[in-house]
Amino acid sequence: MAVLFVGGFGLFAAGRVVAAVEPAGSTGGFPGNGGLARRIAVLGRILPPYQLLALESTSSTPNPVLRTAVLCGAVTGALCVAWVLFLYLTDNNPYGPKRTLADFFTPIAAVVSQVLLRRYYVPEGPGLGKAIGVGMLTSLLAALVASAGMYTFSRLTGPGMIEQHLAEAHKMLEATKAMYLKEANGAQQYAATLHNLARTPEGFAQDELFKKSFIGVLLSIPVGVFLRK
Repeated sequence: MAVLFVGGFGLFAAGRVVAAVEPAGSTGGFPGNGGLARRIAVLGRILPPYQLLALESTSSTPNPVLRTAVLCGAVTGALCVAWVLFLYLTDNNPYGPKRTLADFFTPIAAVVSQVLLRRYYVPEGPGLGKAIGVGMLTSLLAALVASAGMYTFSRLTGPGMIEQHLAEAHKMLEATKAMYLKEANGAQQYAATLHNLARTPEGFAQDELFKKSFIGVLLSIPVGVFLRK
């Protein structure tokens, strides 16, 4: 707000100064007679270069927070979907543990969006609310795109692949059952793990939405505090 106020005051002052020095009858506001060039030159002398850059960036880009979040979130969500397709095409289990490697895409995208947002608010910075908000919004949008892609993928590939994944998951849990039983309440934990396995396209979409958004939303808070200025 301070930059915009100073910029507006500078524009007003520039107009008054140029109007005072222009000859009578001059239209002054059209490039044909050099009036616009003179106004820009006076404005450049009134405002420092960094304030001119900030004024140009914020005025030329409407709602930079939403713009940055949509761009970073959509690209990151598409990368998560591409990772699932890569696992599928390379004969890996797209529902298995390797899928969780894409969970790190979202927090990285959240930090990138917070860094990119700063270029619109030079030199004061975006402030705490915008810095945290763009990271959270990026994480949520990326998670929504990823979960929608997972739901579509599960629908298109059919229940056969889900059943194959569940069979592999049961074998892995059976191999670690002895470790569960050695711990306190191990039997309950083992039963809860079996119960929480996703078994439908909706279940996989919900799992994707939570895992892709959780870390990114949490990380956006401390990074936003650091990048608020």
